[in-house]
Amino acid sequence: MKPARLSFFNEQDPPELTQLVADAAVLRQLHALGAHVTMGLRELSDERAEAIKRLTGEGVPVGAWLLLPKEQGYFATYDNVDAVSARVDAVLRWVERHQLTLGSLGFDFEPDLRELDTLFHSPVRALAGWARRSGDRTRRARALEAYGALIRRLQRAGWRIEAYQFPLLLEDRAAGSHFLQRFASSLDVPVEREVMMTYSSLLGPLGVGLMEGWTRSTRAVAVGSTGGGVDPLPKLSFDELSRDLRLAARACDDVSIFSLEGCVMHGHLPRLIDLDWGAPVRVPVHQRLGAAVIRSSARALARLLR
Repeated sequence: MKPARLSFFNEQDPPELTQLVADAAVLRQLHALGAHVTMGLRELSDERAEAIKRLTGEGVPVGAWLLLPKEQGYFATYDNVDAVSARVDAVLRWVERHQLTLGSLGFDFEPDLRELDTLFHSPVRALAGWARRSGDRTRRARALEAYGALIRRLQRAGWRIEAYQFPLLLEDRAAGSHFLQRFASSLDVPVEREVMMTYSSLLGPLGVGLMEGWTRSTRAVAVGSTGGGVDPLPKLSFDELSRDLRLAARACDDVSIFSLEGCVMHGHLPRLIDLDWGAPVRVPVHQRLGAAVIRSSARALARLLR
């Protein structure tokens, strides 16, 4: 069954964004899907404001996804809270100046983009650095206090706050631990909507099994990637995307796709309109068993290294 909420992440700059929202066929397809768009605020330009107005004017709800310049880490990290806070203030001024209608403001809790670049190209080096840093318990505590204060300020001002998280956070919670948060730079903050980024394209040979398991433990999930964004890994075909969407919809009534531009580029968007959400999906036994071992091992490690 199709989820009650279907959303697309968008991570484009003008002029590509302007070209996308000028395409009447794309707007019709989004409308037919009843879809939301979560737009990454890579910069705060007049062109981006006009793109948001075009979408909302056509009845497509838009939420904001907070991003920073790459030299400041790009995502919301443990170490760039001051830059994030300054960016939030700039976003609020920009929204007011352009009189934009945004349904939410989202924080993407991940490592610094430069660390992720190292992970993609030198994974052993990156993971060793993350492991060493995870022993610093005060770093997470400082970040939790600062982000908590910022989020509460926004909530008092009437904003609906979202968080986009690595699914290892689920294993940390199950273990009653903070270790995996310290390791992967997730941050367990109370928000109105939390989306677990279960991208099978990023999860290796057991990606489908991991994705299926994690969708059963959360209320909102994102699948992908279909292209766009900053990771260099192979992207999902339509068959793979359809598989992941059906698995996600079995457990969650709130499903996002990364990304809108990838779906448009590869012709996925019109095919999603006629997707049979209830079609059977077979997950190989070895995927499920392997994913179960990884998840139980992660919880055991988290309990040990709380």
